Amino acid sequence: MSFFDEVEEPRTSPRTQPRRRRSSGAGRRPPSDQQAIQVRRAVLAVVLLVVVVLIAVGVHSCQVSARNSSLKTYSNNVESLINQSNSTGTKLFQILSSSPSASSATSVQNSVNATRASAEDQLSHAQNMDVPDAVKTANRNFLLTMQMRADAITQIASQIQPALGNQASKDAVYAIAAEMARLYASDVVYKDYATVQLARALHSAGIAVGGADGQPIAAGQFVPNVDWVTPAHIATALNVSLPGSSASTGPIAPGLHGHELNSVSVAGTTLQTGSSNTIPASPAPAFTLNFTNSGTNNETNVVCEVSVSGTGDKGTTTVAQTIAGKSATCKVTLKSPPAKGTATVVATIERVPGEKNITNNTLSFPVTFQ
Repeated sequence: MSFFDEVEEPRTSPRTQPRRRRSSGAGRRPPSDQQAIQVRRAVLAVVLLVVVVLIAVGVHSCQVSARNSSLKTYSNNVESLINQSNSTGTKLFQILSSSPSASSATSVQNSVNATRASAEDQLSHAQNMDVPDAVKTANRNFLLTMQMRADAITQIASQIQPALGNQASKDAVYAIAAEMARLYASDVVYKDYATVQLARALHSAGIAVGGADGQPIAAGQFVPNVDWVTPAHIATALNVSLPGSSASTGPIAPGLHGHELNSVSVAGTTLQTGSSNTIPASPAPAFTLNFTNSGTNNETNVVCEVSVSGTGDKGTTTVAQTIAGKSATCKVTLKSPPAKGTATVVATIERVPGEKNITNNTLSFPVTFQ
C-alpha cells in the first residue's frame, strides 16, 4: 500500500440535537395576558353602562323639559283667556249700569250681544287648547267656567228688552238675577277649583307658582259685587220698578224687617253653593228653604221662589206668617220637571215691606239634573 493511498475511515452518522418536548401548556397565553383581557372587558362594560345611563338621563331630561314647557304654555293660555273674560265682564256690567231706559232697550241688547260674542269666542279658544295630562281635571273646571259665562250672557241678552219695557217684566228681571247667579258661580268654580288644581299640577312638576319668578295664575272675578244676584239690585241698575213688588206703599211698622235664607235642601240633602249638586229631574223636584226672620217684626205673606237659570222652570209658595227672630221653612216645587243637564238653581225669599238689606235673601247652586 502506497504511502499516498488514503486509508478509508469508517463513516459515522452526524450527531443530531435532541428534540425538545413541548410543554403541556403549548398555545396558551401567559396568565398576565388573560388578566389584561378581562380588565379590558370590564372597562368596556362600564363604559357601555355609563353611556346607557347618560342616554337615559338625557332622554328623561328632555321629557321633563317638554312636560314643563307644555304646562307653562297651558297655564299662560288660561291666564290670557281669563283676563280677556274678566274684561268682557267689566264691559257687561258697565252696560247694565249705564242707566238704560225703555227707549234704549234695543241698543242695550245689541251691546250685551257684543259681549256674548266675545265670551263665545273665548270659550271656543279654551275648547281648542292643548291640554297636558297633569291638568285634565283643572281644565274641565276651566271649561265649565267659560261655558257658564257664555251661557249666562246669552240668556241676559234675551231678557234685556222685556226687563226694560215700558211695563218692566218682573219675570225678566228675575231671570237676569238667575243668570247673575250663574256668573257668580263661575267665579267660584274657577277660583276654588280650577286654579287650585292648576297650581297643584305645577307644584308637582317642580314649577314655582306666583311671586316674582313663579308661574302666574290669573284671578277670575267676573261679577264685581254679589248684590248683582238680587232682583232688587238689578232693577235699580236698569232703572225700572218691579211690578208687584212686596215693597208696597202703606204704613210700615217701626223696627227692622227682613229675612235671611240659611240653606236649601232636596229630599233631605242640603245643597252646596261651592260644588255641583246632583238632583233627579223627574218628577219635578221640591226644594225646602230654611230661613230666619232676622227682623224685629212679624211678617205676613212671605213669598219663597226657586228658579232654574236659562229656563222658565220655577216655583213659588207663600208663608202666611213668620215670627221675629224665629226660623221658618217653606217648600217650593217646580211647576214642571227641568231639562236634564247642568244649570244654576236660585232660591230667594222675596223682600218684605221695610226690608233694606236683601243681600242675604238669595242662594244659588250649581246643579246637574239627571
